[in-house]
Amino acid sequence: MTGARRVRADRSPARACVLALIVAGGFGGPVPSASARQVEQDPDALYAQREDVVRAREAATIWEQRLASDARDFEAAWKLARASYWLGGHVAAADQRRWYERGIEAGTTASGIEPKRPEGHFWTAANMGALAESFGVRAGLKYRGAIKRELETVLALDPAFQAGSADRALGRWYAKVPGLFGGSKTKSVEHLQKSLTYNPDSTASHFFLAETYFDMDRDPDARRELQKVLDAPIEPDFAPESREFREKARVLLARRR
Repeated sequence: MTGARRVRADRSPARACVLALIVAGGFGGPVPSASARQVEQDPDALYAQREDVVRAREAATIWEQRLASDARDFEAAWKLARASYWLGGHVAAADQRRWYERGIEAGTTASGIEPKRPEGHFWTAANMGALAESFGVRAGLKYRGAIKRELETVLALDPAFQAGSADRALGRWYAKVPGLFGGSKTKSVEHLQKSLTYNPDSTASHFFLAETYFDMDRDPDARRELQKVLDAPIEPDFAPESREFREKARVLLARRR
């Protein structure tokens, strides 16, 4: 129910061996262990290259190690939750659940460390939402209440967090949850439009709004939203997500003309 949804396979298993070829220094010294090499790298820089799934895994490993070393490391916890969400959407199907569950665990840890910060609450909800969408009705029913509570917590703490991400995710929640359990297409539109007040060019918000409009048989409105996705500039901090939503919009628009 949140965020960008995704390319399904890690197409570069050979990339996992690349670091083994790097020799520290030029003086014939020993090659550092894999864990030592990872600690020396910048996980934020690696995550910025997350379209290469190997880099995203390396970033997640570093944050995992930091959290193992310091159970109160808030930044490592929420960034691990964020990386887990991305990886859950980009690894082989057999590995998806493991990543989303790790993301929920890390996000819950982050919100326990800093309950008045939005990051842990948001990424917990994001991973729950991805599990709910990916693994059927039972998962959806299990997490629907918790997702909504976490997102409403983000709204209470900082409604502008990450350019209106909580409203965007709630818009997705209301669109996907059956009406019997609290879903509402009208409320979905309201939250998605609210999210666009923070970032009028959000490819995610426009795409989700288009899907909701199609569900409401408002096809002309939906097609206009898809065109906005195609016309929007690439968001610097979310370039991989922006490119993915552009491609999804292109495919959906071609199918629903």
